[in-house]
Parts: sequence; structure tokens; C-alpha cells
Amino acid sequence: MSDHVVLRVKGRVLVGPDDVRDELWCVDGRITFERPPAAVAGEALTVEGWVLPGLVDAHCHVGLDKHGPVDEATAEKQALTDRDAGTLLVRDAGSPSDTRWIDGREDLPKIIRAGRHIARTRRYIRNYAHEIEPDELVAYVGREARRGDGWVKLVGDWIDREVGDLAPSWPRAEVEAAIAEAHRLGARVTAHCFAEDSLRDLVEAGIDCVEHATGLTEDTIPLFAERGVAIVPTLVNIATFPHLADGGEAKFPRWSAHMRRLHERRYDTVRAAWDAGIPVFVGTDAGGSLPHGLVAAEVEELTKAGIPSLDALAATTWTARSWLGRPGLDEGAPADLVVYDEDPRADVRALAGPRRVVVNGRVIA
Repeated sequence: MSDHVVLRVKGRVLVGPDDVRDELWCVDGRITFERPPAAVAGEALTVEGWVLPGLVDAHCHVGLDKHGPVDEATAEKQALTDRDAGTLLVRDAGSPSDTRWIDGREDLPKIIRAGRHIARTRRYIRNYAHEIEPDELVAYVGREARRGDGWVKLVGDWIDREVGDLAPSWPRAEVEAAIAEAHRLGARVTAHCFAEDSLRDLVEAGIDCVEHATGLTEDTIPLFAERGVAIVPTLVNIATFPHLADGGEAKFPRWSAHMRRLHERRYDTVRAAWDAGIPVFVGTDAGGSLPHGLVAAEVEELTKAGIPSLDALAATTWTARSWLGRPGLDEGAPADLVVYDEDPRADVRALAGPRRVVVNGRVIA
């Protein structure tokens, strides 16, 4: 008897969109395409089906709910829900909770943290962000760049109560200096942006990604494409805009009308961005007002916007992992994968029903 933990995965292993293999092996939590020695292989558990690298949710808040930070038991439930839906890599796009304890759990998704949101004073959701003024922005970006896992999250726009509508949060000079500081420290910067007016300044200041990006127009789409700035549309979240608009109608009618317009053109916006060559990735915005486990629904939303199915699938698998600097089904990589009964390239709705979820080489769901 050997002391190795071995899993054989067979069927159709989608190493890449056009790289399909018959099997792989997971030995002691790592992927190999070499059949292990007979004494080791003979002990293997076998799973079979259509195999993808663990899905990516590039905008997901573990440790957060609509009121702010949550306790560890609640954060664990959130992470388990994402895991059981096939999400095994999360970019946590802003959280006030310390979730480092998850890194020690062999059964939970891997998390790339962006630190805590950085917002303008009284210009974001209560209990979520550092709420500061522009002259403090560089210092706080530096702090979160050191605390995170290579990302920093700004709140680029929010409702300005004096204006009664969405408005940019930061002056151009301060955001330029802040992004430069993050880059000096080796971190990339992303920003929450719903509206149109903050986008040009952020992109020209060197930002790496924009969340939601509902305010993209024919003027700013070419700029994003030229600079290679990615977007994470979070369409399952944008679907809530009409409800939000209804709630704010009496007090902020201008804001409500704006939110409805952004919602109405959401699919056209995403498709135009994709057609222009802007990198688009899957993110659900789970953990605020939305539940976890929505990654399959977001992929389907991207296809409704007109992104081809294979490209929408890549946006939560191969290209998403490459963008985040994490391996997929590669020799020696952590054995994080999801097994399906049907080919998800043919119909992305297959993602909603994983047969098996494997984390670090162990079948856990």
C-alpha cells in the first residue's frame, strides 16, 4: 500500500478550449498527465465526465453581506456555496473581513483579495469601505496594496446626494497618483463604476480593470480596448437596477432614471465592449445583497448579451485564470476541477449542475 492520495479523472478533460484529453491524474493534490506507477494507480478513485478547471468568480465578496462584515461561520457558508457551484477561484473584490483563515482550509476555494474598498466619505454602502477624502487616497491605496493579494479596489463613482445622481468620487490628479503607487507596490487596481463620467479619467490614469462598467459608451469603449482595460460586468447584479431605482424614485428621481437607462442598455454595452476587444470576465458580485453560487447564471447572462458560448465559458475558466495569474489544468498545478455530465462548450447551462467538484485532488462535492 502506498501513502499517496490518488484520483483518476477520465472522459473529456478540457485543458483548453481546443485541447481535449482523455484523462488526468491527481496525486497528492497535484495534477499530472503521466500515469503513476501501478502500485499508486491501483489505489485511485475514478471520476468521469466533462472536466473543466475550477470556475472563476472574479467579483465575489466572501465575508460580507448587505450590512457589512460577517462572522467566520457565515463566511464559511458563503465559500462552501460557491465551491459547490464549481467556483474554486475567487477574486474577492473588496471586503472588510479578514478571511486569511480560509487559506488554511484544503476544502474551500482559493481567494485573491483586493483588501477593503476605498470610497469617498459618505459615498458608498455603510460598513463596507474605508471612507476618506482625496488627499488620503494614495496612503490608503498603499495600505491596501500591501494587505491584498495583488489587487486594490476603489469606488469610482456613487450617488452624490447634492447632485441627486451618480458622480465621480475622485479628482484626476489624486487617482493618477494612487494608481501609480499601487503599481509601484506590484498591485493592480480595479474600481466600481456604474456611470459614464468617471471612466475616462480612471483609464487614462492607468487603471487595470473596471467593475460593472455599465457606463461604457462609444466614446470610452475604444479607450478601454486600446489600453487593454478589462471589465467584469456582473450582469446578475445589474439585473437589480430597476428594483433599486424604484426604491430611490421619491428622493432621487434623476438617479433612478439614470439607473434604469444603464439597465436597459446593459446587454448592448457588454456586447459592444466584447466586439471592440475589451477583455470581459465573469463576476457575480455575490456577498453584498446577492447570494453566493451564481457563477453559472452570470455565464449565461454573458451569452444573452451576445458573447459566444465558448468565449463566455473561457471568461470563467482558461482566460480568467490566466488573467489572474493562476494555473488551470496544468502539469503540477493544484488539482482544482469540476466534472459535468454534458459538454459545457455546447451549452453553458451545463455549468449549473456539476456532477463532482474536486479541490486539491479530493472529491468534496
